[in-house]
Amino acid sequence: MRLIGNFLWFVLGGIFMGLSWWLAGLLAYVSIIGIPWGRACFVIGQFSFWPFGKEAIGRQELKQADDIGTGALGLIGNIIWFILAGIWLALGHVLSAIANFVIIIGIPFGIQHLKLAGLALAPIGKIIITKEMAEAVRRVNSEAMLKHVTGQ
Repeated sequence: MRLIGNFLWFVLGGIFMGLSWWLAGLLAYVSIIGIPWGRACFVIGQFSFWPFGKEAIGRQELKQADDIGTGALGLIGNIIWFILAGIWLALGHVLSAIANFVIIIGIPFGIQHLKLAGLALAPIGKIIITKEMAEAVRRVNSEAMLKHVTGQ
């Protein structure tokens, strides 16, 4: 089912938003200081081409530890990103979502565009993993939280 969803997504507009992410990545690379954002653009662009079966989660949630992208520097990076490119990529995803919501078969694609729009606003500190891995991470984290709360 994921293969069919990803194929339909790609053909019905995913290619345009994926290329938009890659264009933003190229512009970031040209600026030299934007290389970290550019790398993220190419990763998220790949995710934007084939989003079904994958999910974006916070690296802090995955690793259970802060790193350079999940702390204060990550927040500053997300603010800079939001101003320079995030708002425009998010707007593209929102417009694509609206276009997909017009037809009933496009509703799942519209929902995926809205998820990508949220990611476009603040991508620093995120990682793209499979849905199965995301569920496993959340299960392990919730079990650890439960043990901590109950004192076991």
